[in-house]
Amino acid sequence: MRKVSTLILLSAASAMLAACGSGGFLTRERPDEFAVQRQAPLVVPPDFNLVPPSPGAPRPSEGTASEQALEALFGGPAARSAVETSALDRAGTAAPGIRSSVGDPATNTVAKGSVTRDIIAAPEGDGQNSQAIIPG
Repeated sequence: MRKVSTLILLSAASAMLAACGSGGFLTRERPDEFAVQRQAPLVVPPDFNLVPPSPGAPRPSEGTASEQALEALFGGPAARSAVETSALDRAGTAAPGIRSSVGDPATNTVAKGSVTRDIIAAPEGDGQNSQAIIPG
């Protein structure tokens, strides 16, 4: 079964790789998309009495990077729904130093039991000595 699946995988990969080639019976002459239209020369735009920006001043047309990201991802700020507001109200506010206390080694955690510890601490093997038992 493993040899058959490997053979199928290799043949599919070689077929996909062959599709990327430029030779073969599927090639045809294509027009050069850059040669279809003549490129217009670059022209300096006319001066519309624009004032150069003052040094150090923020650009008027752009906001901060976080505002640009929010605008690109979500289309600007939106009002929260009633369900979202209710869930946030029930959750309450987080303690200011919660991330520091969670990462602290002295923080007490829930004991998962000896079986979980044994599974996590088990050495990696090749699976030759493993067995599955389905309780009946």
